[in-house]
Amino acid sequence: MGARCSKFSFCWFHSHLKPSVLESSDLENANKNDRNLWPSFTQFSFERLKAATGGFSSENIVSEHGEKAPNVVYKGKLDNGRWIAVKRFNKLAWPDSRQFLEEARSVGNLRSERLANLIGCCCEGEERLLVAEFMANETLAKHLFHWETHPMKWAMRLRVALYLAQALEYCSAKGRALYHDLNAYRVLFDQDGNPRLSCFGLMKNSRDGKSYSTNLAFTPPEYLRTGRVTPESVVYSYGTLLLDLLSGKHIPPSHALDLIRGKNFLMLMDSALEGHFSNDDGTELVRLASRCLQYEARERPNAKSLVTALLPLQKDSEVASYVLMGIEHENASSTEPLSLTPFGEACLRKDLTAIHEMLDKNGYKDDEGIANELSFQMWTSQMQETLNSKKHGDTAFRARDFATATDCYTQFIDGGTMVSPTVYARRCLSYLMSEMGQEALGDAMQAQAISPEWATALYLQATCLFSLGMENEAQEALKEGTKFEAKKNKN
Repeated sequence: MGARCSKFSFCWFHSHLKPSVLESSDLENANKNDRNLWPSFTQFSFERLKAATGGFSSENIVSEHGEKAPNVVYKGKLDNGRWIAVKRFNKLAWPDSRQFLEEARSVGNLRSERLANLIGCCCEGEERLLVAEFMANETLAKHLFHWETHPMKWAMRLRVALYLAQALEYCSAKGRALYHDLNAYRVLFDQDGNPRLSCFGLMKNSRDGKSYSTNLAFTPPEYLRTGRVTPESVVYSYGTLLLDLLSGKHIPPSHALDLIRGKNFLMLMDSALEGHFSNDDGTELVRLASRCLQYEARERPNAKSLVTALLPLQKDSEVASYVLMGIEHENASSTEPLSLTPFGEACLRKDLTAIHEMLDKNGYKDDEGIANELSFQMWTSQMQETLNSKKHGDTAFRARDFATATDCYTQFIDGGTMVSPTVYARRCLSYLMSEMGQEALGDAMQAQAISPEWATALYLQATCLFSLGMENEAQEALKEGTKFEAKKNKN
């Protein structure tokens, strides 16, 4: 049975990749092209915001410090259905209404997919409120310091570092280089799992108020001397965020710098990341952090050079952020429901345990009809070794030892004397169990190349594409699989 190139072939895969990590020039163009996606800056009435937040109900408070915070942030929903975040200032914070409005409008002119953008404000009587896009997936502090199911992946930490640097570069280019109290609570995750910098930090907490509310151990040295924030102070705070990303903890810069000077940077690394990052990447991020934390402000890098340094470090750029974060996401499930087999349903749900059980139970019956004509001369010791590799692979696969199964199936495939779409399917699942989505997709495609109308291969491709964040392509693979299934049932 000859192999043919399907719409899900390798050439298609590479030509359709849409990297989620944008370079700064791409980001600037995206911001220009998509500007109409964001509402223009609006001056809201107090009553409208009061209604949106349920009368500023304590149940709608999303500030990390709750009602004890000097300026409380509420979740709200406008009458047009749009979710918003509303920051309500202390009544004495901005006595001059004109100054507040000018400052808010200036910040409100910014529009970037790296920011949780400011879309309005309210200035009535003594009330001073800011209105921003609502970010549905909590803060960096929550995901780094208080995670419940799994720690943030290394690739995602690198993406956070880059996106924040891009946010600061964008703000700087737009004349808003000062950011007040940059910390892990200021980094929010949107519905797609992408990190965004809160626009609230672009305004002071008050006209004359403090710019830093965090522990003094984390504030820039020049701020302790002068009480003023400079662009270099922001870079220092960014350096403390890099330490957070490296360690998974909020480590005082002085302690971290002592470890770095003592060449003990591995002691900085989050123990939950062990074996999941390269020392070279870790070294580079430590180097960047130590540059940002230089005592002399003039020796720190600017945001543009941070972006340049971080771009080459990015991993799994084609994988969507919500996939890396393990966040539930609305996908194309709203489309017309497909008539799927139990195996197809398991692939749609990305239920790897169910997929494993069905592949194991099904055995090799789907290999029937695959031409493997071997002459008597080919029954050599090498042939026996190849068959033994498959046998050992099956034993490991049944026992859920997926690393061994991968190695054994690879030996069988590399032997080259026999072809088996089922072996590719089993190695595909073994790769998925090891979070190796691209390798898994390659095997699912190889299985289809050997057996072009095998629905199992298409269903597995869908699971791989879902794992890579390619929702539309995954749905197409599912549809194609159901067509083959229907055709098979007619025959």
